[in-house]
Amino acid sequence: MMRYIFSPSNNCYWNLALEQYVFDNLDKDYAYFMLWQNDNTIVVGKHQNTAAEINADFVKENGINVVRRLSGGGAVYHDLGNLNFTFIDDNPDDIFDFSRFCNPVVKALASLGVKVAISGRNDMTIDGKKFSGNAMYKKKGRVMHHGTLMYDSNLDILTKALKVSKDKIESKGIKSIKSRVTNVKPYMKEDIGIDKFIDSLRDYMFRENDMVEYNLTDEDIANVDKLYEDIYSKWEWNYGASPKYTVLKERRIEGFGKLEIYMDIKGGKIKDISFYGDYFGNGDSKELTEILRDVNLEEKSLREKLDSVDINYYFNNLNLDEFINLILS
Repeated sequence: MMRYIFSPSNNCYWNLALEQYVFDNLDKDYAYFMLWQNDNTIVVGKHQNTAAEINADFVKENGINVVRRLSGGGAVYHDLGNLNFTFIDDNPDDIFDFSRFCNPVVKALASLGVKVAISGRNDMTIDGKKFSGNAMYKKKGRVMHHGTLMYDSNLDILTKALKVSKDKIESKGIKSIKSRVTNVKPYMKEDIGIDKFIDSLRDYMFRENDMVEYNLTDEDIANVDKLYEDIYSKWEWNYGASPKYTVLKERRIEGFGKLEIYMDIKGGKIKDISFYGDYFGNGDSKELTEILRDVNLEEKSLREKLDSVDINYYFNNLNLDEFINLILS
């Protein structure tokens, strides 16, 4: 059975805390479907260097909130014209299967007259234009899948708030972010507002699933408030310190995403190494930092040190040869 939760807040820090609380603490005999909205917010992926993903001056001038999520993937902009959805369920297969949770949304939108395609690693598109980015977080046999649904978002703000890297734009053969994104609203068979759209999506999910509404208790809300205060409201979580480095390697790989490798090299040895990007992975890359510290920056030493390491655990769809090549190239 599935439980439905609609967030009572549009505070981005509280909503990210709510997702984590539901994932970690609510009854795991149930799956969960959540709908929620954030007002004027950039949400960055778990592995991203926040400062490199946002236009800081524009963000400050316009009072845009910035929060980091638990899952990988790239930065996205949320406003009240955007709707976010979350699925939380068992995950018996240790794979990133975005279609499993995108397909119910594709079918829901089809029922509203909108023809949608699942595209690339983790996008949903209409007429080749992206309206939904999706990400996943996995832990102890459970998976959290969440995505955006840009229904009537301010695309001008979106394009100015996010600092989209040149290589990401060029890899898609398109000159601007605005030219490759769209809202759902122009494609609807009925001209309805965001509130009616939310109701329609919710009603479809109730019709198609064995689903019951779950109302957050006072205890639930108090626990979410604590996560909000302890983690998601903190600068250390959302921004963190910028990495120190003497060498920066950047590469975008089809089917993987972008990986930035910051290295401090002294005497031919790796003294420090950090990883950022819009990739997905289950492991904490800080573990790799410790493994590679004081290793010679050459192929033989790297292979010996990483021989027993499952690189795909940290960087989904990346193998050891590709990883070493990124460090050395």
